[in-house]
This record gives sequence, structure tokens and C-alpha cells, in this order.
Amino acid sequence: MTDKKWLQPLLSTVAVAVVLFIWWLITFRQWVNPLFVPAPGKVWEAFIQIWQEGYKNGSLLHHIGASLYRLGVAFALALVTAVPLGLLSGSSVVVRSLLDPFIEFYRPLPPLAYYTILVLWLGIGDSSKVALLYLAAFAPLYLSVVAGVRRVSADRINGAKSLGANRRKLFFHVLLPSALPEVFTGIRTAVGFGYTTLVAAEMVAAVSGIGWMVLDASKFLRSDIIFAGIIIMGVIAVAIDALLRWLELRLVPWSGKE
Repeated sequence: MTDKKWLQPLLSTVAVAVVLFIWWLITFRQWVNPLFVPAPGKVWEAFIQIWQEGYKNGSLLHHIGASLYRLGVAFALALVTAVPLGLLSGSSVVVRSLLDPFIEFYRPLPPLAYYTILVLWLGIGDSSKVALLYLAAFAPLYLSVVAGVRRVSADRINGAKSLGANRRKLFFHVLLPSALPEVFTGIRTAVGFGYTTLVAAEMVAAVSGIGWMVLDASKFLRSDIIFAGIIIMGVIAVAIDALLRWLELRLVPWSGKE
């Protein structure tokens, strides 16, 4: 079969172009009130304005940096706790039995449901937001690691033991490499959960960040800034996911080939 790697990016480009054309046509023909759907040109002008002049108390890069800082700190904390605990839980029934009730209890809860408690405990600063993002990212990452470890075949483990592998070598040379594809799946899921939760948290209590900028613009009916902020958030999310995909290809080349 002929290799058609070029087809997917072409189709994606065409799809985006069609949506942009429909957006332009709707605004050009004034089928919708510009207050609700601003023209693409107006959104671009708003982006240029906030890029050059900033928004309220900071530049655009300041707001983006504030959001990414909160997400980065929370994700780093989730990574250094969820991955080791997931590896231990996947290989130990005792550890898994001790942790599962708490994970399964809070995992289905909407993050904003307990965000008010975090605000009461930690205030409206970055601490409560980082804690919220940490909890949002921890559960999907932990569960993915546990699933990855439990999928390791018994033959592989027994083969390593028969070759003299002790518990430490078995952990780092068999369980961890075998679980890495699931770990990266969990990382992408955790970052996605954290990112959506970040925007919601900034809309509830914040004085900086992209989510706060969108909410503040809505108070003044600046739909052009709202659309610009939403597009910025989407582009950042796509860029983060693309980076994670690239890292997975580099660090886990055996993913999907077992």
C-alpha cells in the first residue's frame, strides 16, 4: 500500500481552512450579532493589541507564564508521586488495596467541587491552584501506571527472575520499561485534565493567567479578546501535546511494537 503520510496534515489543514472560511462568511454576512461572534479580523486585532500592550496588570507572556507555571509545578509534583506509587501499587496488592479507596473516592469528583475547600485552606493564590491541579493530574497518571505494570506478562517477570534479577533490577529493568507506554498515555491524560482544570481555577479566583483574562474580558463584553484567549489556550494545549508525543517517540521507541 502506498505511504500517504502527507494526507493527514493536508486534510487537517483543509479542515481548519474550511472552518475559518465559514467563520468569516458568518461574520461577513452578519448572520450573527458581532457581539457574540466577532469577525476573524477583529480577533486578530485583539490578539495584536494584547501582544503589544498586554492586558490589565501584565503582558500576554506574563499571563501565559502564570498559567504554565501553575500547570508545570502541579504536574511535576504529580509525576514524582504518581509514577512511583503507581509502580508500587501495580506490583503490590497490599499497597494497591491501601491507596485505591482514596483514589476511587476523589477521582470522579469535579475538581471545582473541592476547590472551594482548597481556597479556604490555602487562599486564592497559586498554592490552592497548584493543589487543585495536582489532584486533577494525580489520579489519571497513577491509574495509567498501575494498569501498565499489571499488563506486564508473567513470563517476562519469571524470565528475568530465572536470570538472577533481584527485586530492584526487576523493578527498574522490567516493570518500569514495560509500563512506560502506559505512563506516557497517563502523562498526556493528566496534562489534559490539569490544563482544563487550570482554566476553570483561574476563572474562579485569580488575578493573572489566560483563564482569568478570558473571564475578565467577558465582564466588558469583549468577545474579540475572549475568542483570542480561547484560541491561545487551544494552541498552547496542542503544542504541549505535540511535545509529549515527540518525547514519547524519543524515549519509548518500543511503544506499540511489543
